[in-house]
Amino acid sequence: MQHAHGAVGEERPYGVSTKKLVMWLFIIADGATFGALLFAYGYVRVGSPDWTKPFAFSPTILNAIVMTFVLLTSSLTMLGGVRAASAGRPSAIRWLSATMLLGTGFAALHLREWFSMIHEGWSPSHNPLGGSPLFGAAFFGITGLHLLHVVSGVIAIGVVTLLYRRGRLDASYIETTGLYWHFVDLVWMFVFPLVYLLNAR
Repeated sequence: MQHAHGAVGEERPYGVSTKKLVMWLFIIADGATFGALLFAYGYVRVGSPDWTKPFAFSPTILNAIVMTFVLLTSSLTMLGGVRAASAGRPSAIRWLSATMLLGTGFAALHLREWFSMIHEGWSPSHNPLGGSPLFGAAFFGITGLHLLHVVSGVIAIGVVTLLYRRGRLDASYIETTGLYWHFVDLVWMFVFPLVYLLNAR
């Protein structure tokens, strides 16, 4: 399998390729966005005496634990894909396909959770338990933004994998995409305890 080696992404004085530098800048900016959102959520939560803790261990917390395991596993498969691609091994495609499958599974579990909560009467503006309506806004807002990043990541991995397989991109693009995917997984490591575990009853 031959892969392209274009001018895009050549080394710069900063010691990293242009595409990797751009990705790091994006991650820093996006991380600040998530950080601000989680800080605002914490501020509102502490300032709301009628804050709701609606999550029972089963099914919500258990489902979130499974989702966490799925994302952590996808980080390992992404790492396997990056290493295999860097070594020029065909197994990179299998590793990346597994990552996409796990990411899709995470999204499916999340959407099932959403539909279940919506069926119970939850929405960004309504709390069926009678507590602060801000819980719904915070939950759907934070998890929705993260879910959007997961779906975007799966699509990005799919596109890069396809072009890599056709020899139009080299392993550096997989590595750069991997940075984004690991960032998405890292964000979830904050969302899981702050949004789920702290709201368990």
